[in-house]
Amino acid sequence: MMVLYSGSTDPFSHRCRFVLHEKGCDFDVNDVDLYNKPPEIDAMNPYGEVPILIERDLTLYQSTIINEYIDERFPHPQLMPADPIMRARARLFIYTFERELFSFVRVLENRNETEKRKSIARRQISQQLTQIAPIFDKNTYLMGNDFTMLDITIAPLLWRLGYYGIDLPKSATPLLKYAERVFARPAFIESMTPSEKVMRR
Repeated sequence: MMVLYSGSTDPFSHRCRFVLHEKGCDFDVNDVDLYNKPPEIDAMNPYGEVPILIERDLTLYQSTIINEYIDERFPHPQLMPADPIMRARARLFIYTFERELFSFVRVLENRNETEKRKSIARRQISQQLTQIAPIFDKNTYLMGNDFTMLDITIAPLLWRLGYYGIDLPKSATPLLKYAERVFARPAFIESMTPSEKVMRR
């Protein structure tokens, strides 16, 4: 059985839990205290971060790598597009999210960051999300009418907007309606820890 080492409030771990539940996988979760990590975390991941996935002799870290492995290992339902061109575009979107959104999420998650840098991070995230909001005037999900890995990638951030103190303008309403569709998925509900559930009232 697969074992996921996961932070109970970590948005990157949340991505992996979401994918595993979408796939209906059997897996165990080992909760890791992000501020008092056990020594085996550094032994499994030289960067000392979660999530970490263990399956037999395989050890994986970094959420996007873990999630692509799960998608290929358990092909139904398929979360990355089957077409090579669309799959490449999806990977490019995910890379863009990492650079333009989740780099700032890391700032907000870092207790040692200054409030000035966190304020800049909130503003940058708000601006980037507002820019993509018009997509949902026509699309049900990020890549059209099909739920994909892109939606899983961004969902933990959208769930944490209030928790992070990120305000969106009225023009981002289509994005917020999209977020509610994602939050209503049974796999998303099952993926949340008790600590994550109370982030949003």
